[in-house]
Order: sequence, then structure tokens, then C-alpha cells
Amino acid sequence: METHVDVFLNTDGEKISFIHKKLVEMGFKPTIGDHDYIYEWSGIVTIEEEIELIDKVQSNLKGSKAILRFSSKR
Repeated sequence: METHVDVFLNTDGEKISFIHKKLVEMGFKPTIGDHDYIYEWSGIVTIEEEIELIDKVQSNLKGSKAILRFSSKR
């Protein structure tokens, strides 16, 4: 399973370099194409595990003023 993140920046918020560093530290890989970052899961993933990951991303980027869009694909 994959979880994708698209990042939308606010000119009054953190720079993309800050957001990039935080996402990579959490295990996301930058991509070129339809999505900005991808998290590749190993094994079967529950909805609860995906929600925990998204909660973690939100907590780590709190105050950055970035808008994030998440999507998943099996």
C-alpha cells in the first residue's frame, strides 16, 4: 500500500525545505509526477495505522501553514 501526500504552501508559512525535511524524517520519499511525496507501507495496513501516520504528519507540521492532501493506493 502507498500513502501519497500533496503539499500546498502558504507564503506566510514555512519554507518547502523545512517541510521536506520533516516528511523525509517520517519516512516519506519525494516523487515527481502526480504526487509530491509517497510513503510505502510493508505488509497489510489497517485504516487505524494510516490514521496514526496522518496524525503524526499533522503534529510534526503544526504551525507550518502548509495544506496537505492525502490519498492511498493499494
